Amino acid sequence: MTHQRVHAGERPFSCSECGGGFAQSSHLQAHQRVHTGERPFSCSTCGKRFTELSNLKKHQRVHTGERPYTCSTCGKGFSQLSNLITHQRVHIGEKPYSCSECGKGFTQFSHLITHQRVHTGEKPYTCSECWKGFSQSSSLKRHQHVHTRERPFTCSECRKGFPLSSQLLKHQQIHTAEKA
Repeated sequence: MTHQRVHAGERPFSCSECGGGFAQSSHLQAHQRVHTGERPFSCSTCGKRFTELSNLKKHQRVHTGERPYTCSTCGKGFSQLSNLITHQRVHIGEKPYSCSECGKGFTQFSHLITHQRVHTGEKPYTCSECWKGFSQSSSLKRHQHVHTRERPFTCSECRKGFPLSSQLLKHQQIHTAEKA
């Protein structure tokens, strides 16, 4: 009887905080943790806490390396079904998220959001050293090598290190010219 409510669209259990409706009382209880902040399920490996047991179980795959969802096209494994579904768009060419500005399509919504910063000029990631802004967190991380003096890009010819890959590529032209 309880399960049939899902198909009938019945939601007799409602949240007193936000008015959300639920077909089962257990779903309402789990939802209410959003409002209370309670996270009763804890990962024994890293201590991260979760509102639902199912989310803890998904998280634990990070530690176990379990990848139960496999792509039938290329064999790549995934820890979550949603990641497999997103991945499969690569094979079928589906790009459901498109930019209203230029029409470019994307397989993931997050990639569309990042792309749109090209049009808006938004740079939400700021360097705490020099206050330079970046549209992507990865660009900020790359930039920070300049301040930390870290030189992760090393020339295979002379072992000289560079903070940016573009600097290494420019440097390697010296060796190419020497060989010519």
